[in-house]
Amino acid sequence: GDWGRDAMLTKFETKSNRVKGICFHPKRTWLLASLHSGTIQLWDFRMGTLVERFEGHDGPVRGVDFHSSQPLFCSGGDDYKIKVWNYQMHRCIFTLLGHLDYIRTISMFPLIIYIFS
Repeated sequence: GDWGRDAMLTKFETKSNRVKGICFHPKRTWLLASLHSGTIQLWDFRMGTLVERFEGHDGPVRGVDFHSSQPLFCSGGDDYKIKVWNYQMHRCIFTLLGHLDYIRTISMFPLIIYIFS
């Protein structure tokens, strides 16, 4: 069928109109949005609700990625930092340093915890 004709659009409101990165959770109806303001938002896109906000970057966050099986996600931004977050603990558990420029994209390896940026 023509799914486009029956598709439903949903708008998620945020104070920052500049979303830099998005990532879907592999199993849940969750979406991470990394914002120019430095905030990371966790949304339940089925319910249309904001689940959690994560703060910790100094400046825009350009990329986010969920781990495929652990309650983790990583983020990278203009502060040259990679952060690893545990969304069950509601906090950053590691900050990785070493980049000499903005982190423009980030990805977690699905089987073990490797991060590529």
